[in-house]
Amino acid sequence: MKTIPNAPAFAVERFAVTDGDVRIAVLACGRGPKLVLLPSLGRDGDDFVPVAQALAAAGVRVLMPSPRGIGASTGLLDGISLHTLAGDVAAVLRADGGEPALIAGHAFGNWVARVTAIDHPGLVLGVAVVAAAHKNIAPELRASIDACMDTTLPREERLRHLQATFFAPGHDAQAWLDGWHPEVARAQRRASAATPAGWWSAGRVPVLDLQAEDDVFAPASGAHLLREELGAERVTVVRIARAGHALIPEQPAAVAQALTQYLHTLRPTPP
Repeated sequence: MKTIPNAPAFAVERFAVTDGDVRIAVLACGRGPKLVLLPSLGRDGDDFVPVAQALAAAGVRVLMPSPRGIGASTGLLDGISLHTLAGDVAAVLRADGGEPALIAGHAFGNWVARVTAIDHPGLVLGVAVVAAAHKNIAPELRASIDACMDTTLPREERLRHLQATFFAPGHDAQAWLDGWHPEVARAQRRASAATPAGWWSAGRVPVLDLQAEDDVFAPASGAHLLREELGAERVTVVRIARAGHALIPEQPAAVAQALTQYLHTLRPTPP
């Protein structure tokens, strides 16, 4: 995982939030306005630690929940929807003081972020969609994601898929050979399929569309799509060079800077 040169180290807190039969483990660091980081499909919140350290240095409090089914986070994985997962995020925010936050979701995590803004608008200042795929992606890309997390495949084959699917040319895809949770990924896909249409809008909150220039899931030809669909008054587009769909391990400093700058522009949305 790429680190940020000269970034100060901030202590990472660990705590757990219980909501009925659900227990969500959380990593946190920093003090200040709040930002929640939600990971990609089948991955954990610890992917964000280098980004979180830089955010903490900029005066931000960062929460990194582990999705249910990963690590010490527990809860049903069957019969759930994106609304269920958004409820987990809301429970974490309420347990951490209840102040509204910017919810940043990486890849699949942006789906959960959008639904959180719809279901719990009082807890959400805005949504950052980080390396968000376009609505219609080629079936072979989804198959390639499956190969990335399939530890029964030869290491070299997985690396080829990781490089082609997640990482920009010249970046070391080995950073993501580990850290996959296939059973959770399958449950998250089922949750997506079980969610009625309408969540794409992210409610009424402002949206940061943080794009990676080499993202095969979001080609540059469609860089304007979300802004056109949700409105230029709501959507701010920032593009990060030399990064693919993984983005977080590739350009953590640029991601932290973009999120920090955007967070400081936000104000609570009137009811």
